[in-house]
Amino acid sequence: MIRPIRADEWPAVREMALRMFRDPIAHLAFLDTYERAVERPDSFWQERAAGAAEGSERVRQVIAEGPGGAWLGTVTVLIEEAGTTDWAGFPVERRQGHVAGVYVRPEWRGSGLTKALFAAALEWAWGRRVERVRLIVHEDNGRARGLYRKLGFVESGHTVPLPAAPQQKELEYVLDAG
Repeated sequence: MIRPIRADEWPAVREMALRMFRDPIAHLAFLDTYERAVERPDSFWQERAAGAAEGSERVRQVIAEGPGGAWLGTVTVLIEEAGTTDWAGFPVERRQGHVAGVYVRPEWRGSGLTKALFAAALEWAWGRRVERVRLIVHEDNGRARGLYRKLGFVESGHTVPLPAAPQQKELEYVLDAG
C-alpha cells in the first residue's frame, strides 16, 4: 500500500531514516548521516513526522507499506515557494516541489515500488499547483540518475557543490508540469 505517513508514526519515520543512512551508498544519496540521526531526540522525529504527515500542505512523506505493516520504501516532497531560498542557499525562481529522502529497501529495488512512490509524491505535488518538481542527485550516483531519467526527469544544468567536499557536486534534475 502506498500512502502518506501519519503524525503518530514518528518511531517508524526514525527507523526508516536510520535504515536509509546505513545503506552502502548513503554517503552519495543523503546529506545527513546515521551518526547524527541516531543522536537526535524523539522530539525531532515527532516534529518531522507531524510536518510531513497526511494533511500537511508544505511537505508530504509517502511510504510503501508491505505485509505486516513493514515500511518498504519512502519518498518525501517539499513545496518551495518562488522568491525564497532553497536548502543550498540558491534562490527559488518558481513554485516547485523538491523530492528528497528517496529510499527503497534493497530487497524491493527493481520491483516497481520506487515508481509507485514517485507517482503518489508527484500527484500530491501537482495537486499543490507547482510548476515543476526537482531533485538533487550526486554526480556519482549512477543508479539513481538512471532511475530519475526513466521517471521523466531531465538534467537542468544546475549543479550544487557539496559543502563538505567542494570538489564534488550534485546535479539538479527537473520534471515540468504537464
